Amino acid sequence: MTAFAVESCGLTKRFGRQVAVNAVDLAVPRGAVYGFLGPNGSGKTTTIRMLLGLIRPTSGGHALLGERMPGGAATVLPRVGALVEGPGFHPYLSGMDNLRRLDAADRTARAATADARIRAALDRVGLGAAAGKRFRAYSLGMRQRLALAAAMLASRDLLILDEPTNGLDPQGTREVRSLIGALAAEGATVLLSTHLLSEVEQVCSHVGVMHQGNLVAQSTLEDLRAEAAPRARVRTDRPADAARVLRELGLTEVTHDGDSATGVLGPVAPEKAVATLVHDGVPVSGFAVVAADLEEQFVALTGEGFDVSG
Repeated sequence: MTAFAVESCGLTKRFGRQVAVNAVDLAVPRGAVYGFLGPNGSGKTTTIRMLLGLIRPTSGGHALLGERMPGGAATVLPRVGALVEGPGFHPYLSGMDNLRRLDAADRTARAATADARIRAALDRVGLGAAAGKRFRAYSLGMRQRLALAAAMLASRDLLILDEPTNGLDPQGTREVRSLIGALAAEGATVLLSTHLLSEVEQVCSHVGVMHQGNLVAQSTLEDLRAEAAPRARVRTDRPADAARVLRELGLTEVTHDGDSATGVLGPVAPEKAVATLVHDGVPVSGFAVVAADLEEQFVALTGEGFDVSG
């Protein structure tokens, strides 16, 4: 059995002359919560649609749960739950009846357990009380919850979720994050496409960063954080002088304002920086080594800002 729940090699999609996804090599370990991160329009949804067989790649290939796609689709897709580009349900049916129709279309689902599984999925996403309400009366957040319930009608080895917290209020967002953690703890692999850094930081073990159709970074979240160069921050009533000393020591990206000066340490030892500052007569009221946060790292990778709310 392969160690990866999702693998791709050179996965590419062109629409005419436009390259939407360019030679993406994904490697999503089994049991991981993989944050598929990038600004809107970076190619995340197109990649997911190729993974699920909704569109054909222009070139390259991929496998889900060890099965080559699209040849293994009939075998593997019943083990995959997905939420892609928002929910699509019959507006005149209730949430319960919509899920009944979906479950009846699944040839691998047991009809005898349908009602129990549907009610369990609705309860799990907080829609038990609204199961009988027509879908057209659902709010955006309720519709997103129903789509999540649809992805969990049966036990899944892999869940591919495209912006699952879209439209949810802060409480709903926290509940979905908790649900993702619980699914991973039960052994499922989750590929979570998002543009929210907070989701990645709170629930993900691994991360892939997309930018303009390219996968520009892929690693564990811990390793990605470790790659960031730490910055020294000096608190002093002479920040301009402190900045001058830091530059002379070889620190880069040195800035100063108010009562502090900062710079990327590089190979300079923190104790050497403090000793040199004091030796040069710069009063030091505080000194700290600060790791770059995820927002800084992703901006460095993509040159674009991210939505850090959520």
